[in-house]
Amino acid sequence: MEIPSYKIALIVGVGEGLSASLARLFAREGIKVALAARKIEKLGALCTETGARAFACNATEAEEVERLFGMVEREIGTPDIVVYNASARARGAFTDLVPAEVANAIAVSAFGGFLVAQQAAIRMLPNKHGAILFTGASASVKGYPQSAPFAMGKFALRGLAQSMAREFAPQGIHVAHFVIDGGIRSAARAEPADRPDSMLDPDAIALSYWNVLQQPRSAWSWEVELRPWVERF
Repeated sequence: MEIPSYKIALIVGVGEGLSASLARLFAREGIKVALAARKIEKLGALCTETGARAFACNATEAEEVERLFGMVEREIGTPDIVVYNASARARGAFTDLVPAEVANAIAVSAFGGFLVAQQAAIRMLPNKHGAILFTGASASVKGYPQSAPFAMGKFALRGLAQSMAREFAPQGIHVAHFVIDGGIRSAARAEPADRPDSMLDPDAIALSYWNVLQQPRSAWSWEVELRPWVERF
């Protein structure tokens, strides 16, 4: 039973939560890490901690995404793990939504995922090896009121992941989508004292990503749902 081995990870849409936890976990496992975000000024401490390299990229622009992969290849190597964490929202009553803001939310949440995944797949196919992971949300499977743009983007991202999994699994590339069904704990957002563990710990989420990456190819998951033990389904 062969366990996959990975060497280089690229995380797109990096912030201080889940992406940071993934970067730390990958670094501990001896994997070189590249971080991509629109603004990389706040990633200095994480880069110092993990030895990662940071690259500025607007994931909704095809030329920037292609350039990102080229820079990562030249400076670190070809990534065999690619994680897409970027997303955007446009909140409000449906009749008040601004079309341009809706278009941007869908572009960041879904179209950027397509652009990143396409560049990743192009590079993984020759070796028939690699993993492409997408971060979803509760909105991936249920649309909430006054949050149509987020649901539209996350539904589309889930469809992308499912389609890719069916196409690329037989070619040795593991594609998986994670439904993060609940709030993620952070320094600025902690659960109430009377409801311990009612939010997802980003380190725990990262561990689930790692567990999926360690699956032998005879038993791959294409989707995993994660929620706190007290979260309603």
